[in-house]
Amino acid sequence: MTAANTDPQRVLTEEIIADARRQAERLSARTRREAEDAVRKARDEIAKDREQRLAAARAEAERRRLLILATVPVEVGRMRATRVEKVLESIHEAACDRLRRREGFDYRQTVAALAADAVGRVQGDAFVLELAEADRAALGDGLAEEVRRLVGRGGVRMTVAQAAGPVGGGVIVRDAAGRRVWDNRLEARLERFWPMLRREIAARTALAPAAAGPKPDVLRKES
Repeated sequence: MTAANTDPQRVLTEEIIADARRQAERLSARTRREAEDAVRKARDEIAKDREQRLAAARAEAERRRLLILATVPVEVGRMRATRVEKVLESIHEAACDRLRRREGFDYRQTVAALAADAVGRVQGDAFVLELAEADRAALGDGLAEEVRRLVGRGGVRMTVAQAAGPVGGGVIVRDAAGRRVWDNRLEARLERFWPMLRREIAARTALAPAAAGPKPDVLRKES
C-alpha cells in the first residue's frame, strides 16, 4: 500500500494514539519522579523528626541526670545527719543511764559541788538544799557543812531537806524566802548542757564540723 492510498483518518487516529501514549509515558514518568521525591522528602522528614526526638530525649535525659546528681549531696547530707543524730541520741541515753546509776563519779562530792555552785553565784545568807528522800537519808546533815566549805563565804546558813516532789539525782537549791530556785538535778543539768555538748561531741568525733555557739548558763533560774 502506498502513502497516497493511506487512509487519512487512520493516520490521524494513529497519531492521536501515539501522542496519547507519549503523554501517558511523560505523565507516568513525572508521577514516578514526584512519587520518588515525595518518598525521599518523607524519609528526610522522618529522619529529621527522629533526630529531633533523639536530641530532645538526650536533653531530657541529661536534665534528669543533672537533677539526680544535684540531689545526691542533699541526700547524702540527710542520711549523714540522720546517722549523726542516732549516734548522739545513743550517747545521750548512755549518759542519762550512767547518771541514774551514778556510775563513774563520786556522787556525794558531785551533789556538794552542785549545791555550792548554785549558792556561790548569788548573794544571800540562807539556803535550803532539797534532795530525794534516799539522798536525804544517805547524805545527811553533814552535806550542808561540805557545801559551806566549798562556797567559802562566811555567814551562810544551809539546811538539808527532803524535796516535796521527785528529784532523782542531784540537788535543788532554794533561798530561804523561796523566791529563787536553782535546779541542779543531774539530768536537768545534762539537758541544759546538751545543746553545747552535742556540738562538741560531734566535732571531736568527726561526726560534724565544729560550730561556735553560746555556752549555756551553768545554772538556770526557774522561779
